Amino acid sequence: QVQLVESGGGLVQAGGSLRLSCAASGRVDSINRRGWYRQAPGKERELVATVASGGRINYADSVKGRFTISRDNAGNTVYLQMDSLKPEDSAVYYCTVHVFWGTDYWGQGTQVTVSS
Repeated sequence: QVQLVESGGGLVQAGGSLRLSCAASGRVDSINRRGWYRQAPGKERELVATVASGGRINYADSVKGRFTISRDNAGNTVYLQMDSLKPEDSAVYYCTVHVFWGTDYWGQGTQVTVSS
């Protein structure tokens, strides 16, 4: 199994920045994709960004050019740098990993609130 602990959410004004972190423990050697999703009240959970073990990165159109996903060299921590934040970015952000046997693991979520 893999355990995920997120940090870095909070309240920020529009145009500001936040950096989310997600530390993985357990069977980190089994992870082949890491990513971030978000869910706003009354909306479905949606993809924000993913990074595969080989380095391929995917972003939602709504965050391209503003958000950057990265990971540390050991691959145990994945980051989401969020710049030029907008009120519509407000949501609970969830870290997730996909492992080679097909299971997705999720963090507990961290709240991001962007005030106008």
